[in-house]
Amino acid sequence: MVLKTLLAATAALIMVGPAAADIEIHDAYARAAMANAKAGAAFMEIRNTGDTDDRLIAAASDIAQRVELHTHISDANGVMQMVQVEEGFPIPAGDTHLLKRGGDHVMFMGLNGPMNDGDTIHVTLTFEKAGEMTLDIPVDLKRQPAAMQ
Repeated sequence: MVLKTLLAATAALIMVGPAAADIEIHDAYARAAMANAKAGAAFMEIRNTGDTDDRLIAAASDIAQRVELHTHISDANGVMQMVQVEEGFPIPAGDTHLLKRGGDHVMFMGLNGPMNDGDTIHVTLTFEKAGEMTLDIPVDLKRQPAAMQ
């Protein structure tokens, strides 16, 4: 029985372990537009160093009543809107996907309190293959978006 349990645990580790190790998060930060805002967002660089495509399919945090994956799209009149991306964001093998201001991001709606500069928030990202990854993300209200190229 012990050997059977050990073999099952090893098989599960082989299936989950390598995929999770293939996802790397870099330069993550979060912010709200102003001190009393009811919404905020998190941005980061997600690298897939593996040889299998993956997908960010969900995010969760106790900082807000709802946490969703969002992007900006232009409507027929050229007006930008934020919309939920229910299917998540593809993270191709050997590539990087940026969550950035004005683009794809993690959206916090109905904040439970202020996002103060220098605070740290806990966010769990769920990937289709790599599974869950919990991050401590700094709140940085001073950071300016990267220059448009």
